[in-house]
Amino acid sequence: MDDIAKQARQGSVAAIIQILNDKLAEAGVRTRAIFADGVLQLLCEAATPDQLEQFSLVQRIRQILESISPRNIRRVNINSRIVREQQLLWLEEIHRDPESQLLWAEEITLAKPNVFRRFGEDLKERKPTKKSQPPFPQPSSRFVREKRQFWRGIVGGASLSLLLLLVGWALYDWLGPFTITRTPASAPNSPPTATTAPATSSAPVASSTQTTALPSSDPFADAVRLAEQTSIAGRNAQTSAQWLDLAAKWQQASDLMAAVPPSDSRYGTAQDRVESYRKKSEIAQQEAKKRRS
Repeated sequence: MDDIAKQARQGSVAAIIQILNDKLAEAGVRTRAIFADGVLQLLCEAATPDQLEQFSLVQRIRQILESISPRNIRRVNINSRIVREQQLLWLEEIHRDPESQLLWAEEITLAKPNVFRRFGEDLKERKPTKKSQPPFPQPSSRFVREKRQFWRGIVGGASLSLLLLLVGWALYDWLGPFTITRTPASAPNSPPTATTAPATSSAPVASSTQTTALPSSDPFADAVRLAEQTSIAGRNAQTSAQWLDLAAKWQQASDLMAAVPPSDSRYGTAQDRVESYRKKSEIAQQEAKKRRS
């Protein structure tokens, strides 16, 4: 819910719809919305006109939206009608014939949010939390074992070298005064040669690279995610308000699928799911009517 509220404050229409539907579910009202020409076009639907009483519903929606303070959204046109068969192009239908489509419509202007409040919310959203920080990768047991063996080898080699150095120094100190080197007169002087092989040691270098893939937001993925959440929530739905909320979410998932552009490789699948999700929304509406009766 915190993530949905954050998206709604940033101006996400889908997040705003979800919050409105959660708040208005008890009143039996579900909403759909489109942001067009700088105005948030909001459609409120319910089973009876009493649930769409203009004054109280407008005040309730104004209160919810001003508490969200969505960025770059000030004008809201609220339309209401009795719930009917789903229409993907409902805004065009309303503009074409508003008299037969709507019970009433009213445009409101949201109050500007407090500057200090907005600044505080932005700081809170930008402040990283412990849960959002990626956990530090734990080394594997094999890596720990190899590292321990490596340091043991280093310490053991250094200890052995120091011991040999002390023994050599003691032998030199003990044998030095009694050692005499003689060279025969007939033999040519030949300087002693010593060949030393430099000791080389190599240690494996372990490197690790961690990459984090940023989730890309698109209508298809959002619709699939919402459909999965709605399907899980539908297992425990009992009241009329809960079924209306499920109907709204299925319709929202259908609208998101309809927004997938034809250039997308998943366009064919999206078109199939538009109809599938719409039918699930209708089934949920029927269940809501049964619970009321």
